[in-house]
Amino acid sequence: MCFEGDISMNYHILVVEDDLEIQELIKQFLMTQNYTIEVASDGLEGMKRFNTQPFDLILLDVMMPNLNGFEVAKMIRSQSNIPIIMLTALEEEQDQMKGFDIGIDDYITKPFSFHVLIRRVQAVLRRSCNQNSDNHLNFNELNVDCDGYKAYVNKVEIPLTTKEFEILQLLLHNEKKVLTREIIVEKIWGYEYSGETRMIDTHIKNLRKKLNIPYIKTVKGIGYKIDE
Repeated sequence: MCFEGDISMNYHILVVEDDLEIQELIKQFLMTQNYTIEVASDGLEGMKRFNTQPFDLILLDVMMPNLNGFEVAKMIRSQSNIPIIMLTALEEEQDQMKGFDIGIDDYITKPFSFHVLIRRVQAVLRRSCNQNSDNHLNFNELNVDCDGYKAYVNKVEIPLTTKEFEILQLLLHNEKKVLTREIIVEKIWGYEYSGETRMIDTHIKNLRKKLNIPYIKTVKGIGYKIDE
């Protein structure tokens, strides 16, 4: 997720790859670039991880047990515009077109250069940031101008602090997903922050008071989400 001016924030990438050797190589190589990596060894595990925490990019193998990459991409696209790069040994044009028709962002055939992989990852994340910075996020009467750092309820601007805005934006980008306090702190403040995560409760309380809308839900013992 992109926040204007916050160049220190680590991107969170999910690698879904059933070849454990390739999975580990990708993980270690991306970690050298200061990306935060989660891994899954099949499509079903990949979907479980996707549904439990926010990511900025998914690297997705095609030929996997349980759910193949095309099935996973289709399920993800039904609920999210998160960037997806497919990794596969399939070189047929019709296979690549199938992925693009589903809505993936890029396609890399195996074997591939890890340096090329990094460049592709950087390019897709950069495009995603540029698109997100121009977009408005909407949820019923709530509208958020990501580029201008402004929030509106029924077209009336609601003054928010920078952190309040970024928390609201994070919740909206992960609509209907429960985000733990730890994840919110990690995404907004970064790994270097060592303060008390309960401060999130205060920011949420202030957001609710200022916005006066019923959509910021508490999930007891876990965290928060945006939902009807």
